[in-house]
Amino acid sequence: MPNPKLQDDDVLVQVHAAGVNLLDSKIKNGEFKLVLPYRLPLILGHDVAGVVVEVGPRVQRFKPRDEVYSRPDDLRIGAFAELIAIKEDSLAIKPKALTMEEAASIPLVGLTAWQALVDKANLTKGQKVFIQAGSGGVGTFAIQLAKHLGATVATTTSAANFDLVKQLGADIAIDYRKDDFEKILRDYDVVLNSQDKPTLEKSLRVLRPGGKLISISGPPDPEFAKESGSNWIVRSVMRVLSYGIRKQAKRQRVSYSFLFMRANGDQLREISALVDSGIIRPVVDRVFPFESTGEALAYVEKGRVKGKVVVSLR
Repeated sequence: MPNPKLQDDDVLVQVHAAGVNLLDSKIKNGEFKLVLPYRLPLILGHDVAGVVVEVGPRVQRFKPRDEVYSRPDDLRIGAFAELIAIKEDSLAIKPKALTMEEAASIPLVGLTAWQALVDKANLTKGQKVFIQAGSGGVGTFAIQLAKHLGATVATTTSAANFDLVKQLGADIAIDYRKDDFEKILRDYDVVLNSQDKPTLEKSLRVLRPGGKLISISGPPDPEFAKESGSNWIVRSVMRVLSYGIRKQAKRQRVSYSFLFMRANGDQLREISALVDSGIIRPVVDRVFPFESTGEALAYVEKGRVKGKVVVSLR
């Protein structure tokens, strides 16, 4: 491929490692066409760690040879490549204590957890949060962030991963294979949903009145459609798709919102500080060589990853 062209506020990054996410597979399979109208073929990859090789004329915070990491903006992804151009505002200096592979595992899941628990939920000390799929990429990060914020954390995972989620800070671990979380959890302030529709609907019933159900797996709601600048046809579709869960949430006297994480360099800098201070650590399941990127995607699609999968380029 030709080298990416830099805009005035872009930073050209030599990719050393790239995180692999289920979102990559979903885009490849066309599942997010409504939200992300990509035109194929395209280079996938939503997490990157690497070294700055060139900066645009308006860039002020970065210089060549800086070690950086990022979740590139939507419609500008492409971490599965040797070079990528990233907006300055979406970039941050990588945590000093981490390898490139460890750093590449963080941006997408870290920003998702931050925007869900800090921005949307305003999670505070003493509250209770239920984080689904605690041993997954978002789960392993969100558990640590929630504990740092002072919350009591419940999560679902397999019994084999109980030790992992407890070490990360989970207070309650529920074996999703044999136990029903709806019968165990009561009066929670926040639920971070990442599972299917039945799980989403059950999640409403573990919340206290006034609680918040935040879903990263859909369905998109009208507020998200408004924030993303969708046209009236897409807004109408999203309103219909989320009507059922919004109606149930209103009946339960709780709120429902959909989160589709956005690139944000300022928030990544906050996350870097937590990592460098030892409050949050990355969880990396496997590192694949660049030529095995397809195999890495297939591994993620199986849904049994502990933490994150990373592709190493250098």
